[in-house]
Amino acid sequence: MDENISPLHKRRLEYRPAVPNIFRNVHRMAFEKGEAALPLRDTEEIHQAFPKTCGQPILLAKDGPLRTPQPVSVGVVFSGGQAAGGHNVIGGLFDTLKSLHPANRVIGFVGGPNGILEAKHIEIHEEMLRPFRNQGGFDLIGSGRTKIESAEQLHAAAGTMKQLDLMGLVVIGGDDSNTNAAVMAEYFLNNGCKTKVIGVPKTIDGDLKSKEIAISFGFDTACKVYAEMIGNICRDTLSARKYYHFIKVMGRSASHIALECALNTHPNYVFLSEEVEEKNVTLAEITRTLSDLIANRAKEGKNYGVVLIPEGLIEFIPEMKSLIGELNKMEPTQDVEKAKSYLTPKALSCFEAVPRSIQEQFLIDRDPHGNVQVSQIETEVLLMEAVRQELERRKLRGAYTGKFQALKHFFGYEGRAALPSNFDATYCYALGAAAALLIDEGATGYLAFVKELACSPECWKVGGFPITALMHMELRKKEKKPVVKKSLVDLKGKPFRRLEKERDCWMYEDCYRYPGPIQYFGEPEIVDSIPRIVKLEQAPCY
Repeated sequence: MDENISPLHKRRLEYRPAVPNIFRNVHRMAFEKGEAALPLRDTEEIHQAFPKTCGQPILLAKDGPLRTPQPVSVGVVFSGGQAAGGHNVIGGLFDTLKSLHPANRVIGFVGGPNGILEAKHIEIHEEMLRPFRNQGGFDLIGSGRTKIESAEQLHAAAGTMKQLDLMGLVVIGGDDSNTNAAVMAEYFLNNGCKTKVIGVPKTIDGDLKSKEIAISFGFDTACKVYAEMIGNICRDTLSARKYYHFIKVMGRSASHIALECALNTHPNYVFLSEEVEEKNVTLAEITRTLSDLIANRAKEGKNYGVVLIPEGLIEFIPEMKSLIGELNKMEPTQDVEKAKSYLTPKALSCFEAVPRSIQEQFLIDRDPHGNVQVSQIETEVLLMEAVRQELERRKLRGAYTGKFQALKHFFGYEGRAALPSNFDATYCYALGAAAALLIDEGATGYLAFVKELACSPECWKVGGFPITALMHMELRKKEKKPVVKKSLVDLKGKPFRRLEKERDCWMYEDCYRYPGPIQYFGEPEIVDSIPRIVKLEQAPCY
């Protein structure tokens, strides 16, 4: 065996994803047109921006008459951060195209969207793809964060499509990447380019969702990786009995990861950004809630615990949200005193209330949209310090006699390129196959979907959802633009209601749950498990 290939790596290469029954004979598959899908808001503005692709019907795969497709070439690109299962999207795309016609070609754009602009590409063949099947990462062709949106970029992209004679382009990415996919689809239709553009929902944050799209790929694997580590810390906490662990997990806008991990590990407390915003919870109230928890546990001799925090929490705390809004509007500066001079009295008071290290994190380089990089702010440190100060005040009053020692953790990159779970490996393969068949159908401006995921993979339903129907108008670089809307945690949904039902017990009873590492061999209940939130959202299949 190659010394660079671990035994598990080798065994995973042998995994064969189950496929939906609809894929049994791709030559007899068609798509049925359903109802027209329109944006839930800002419909007029989005239709003006996408007159050809806005209002397209939902497509659902079904059996159809025998077809004999002609050979075509299809491009594929990874866009944005890594998510487990991406290589299986390419695997499903490749195998399905080859099943449609053995002369079909798959062209991979190297280094992400920039590869499209610069026509950097490779032809993917079986020998090249084989070592990457069921593996993590995007290293077969690489990825990037270049956005294709300017007139010059769109012209260059169309030129590359024509140069390579591509019938289709598959964009594997998140909300921003699929916004770009929709823009390219519209541009190609308006400028005589035959290339059809299909998106694939990728993001570990799980915030690219709709009625048809149950979850984005990579979410399951990332959550299982994080949940293993959180469970390990819970066990260590219960063993050492002397630390409070403040654990931040990915999720800048949506708290799906925090919710999924909480349901799987039962921390003493978990914050969801959406709930904090809904209830207008201030930093002082958050501090008081945690301090009450810690003080009450101390009375029971429990000077330890686990607190779970979503990455973007700080942006949902009302006074912090206002502060960030003011910082986003001012000219970027890393000078703390200069920044203070621009703030309103209310925002200044909030800014001065946080530690100097957090002030500096507010002012580091902006993100590509020109906004404060919330992901760089150590929210867990802010909460730890606020709680420490509050507990010191209580000690002086004799209201707290415990010991508070806190440790911080941030789980992020650890979950992005892991070996895909069986669910993600299978789901991604089906998404890739769906993308191939949508292109063969002649669809463009669609997001491939695979639904009814609580059923066995053989019963999964496959189709395409118009990307424009997921859009709304959003302020980007001081200008309103149509973009795919992030899907946040539904506070009326079944997963959140389950959390509400269980979490009070977790605060004091130490109901820690230990999911352990991802399993690939063994009982189906363990190795083929689906995300807990998907299981709760979907009715049982019989």
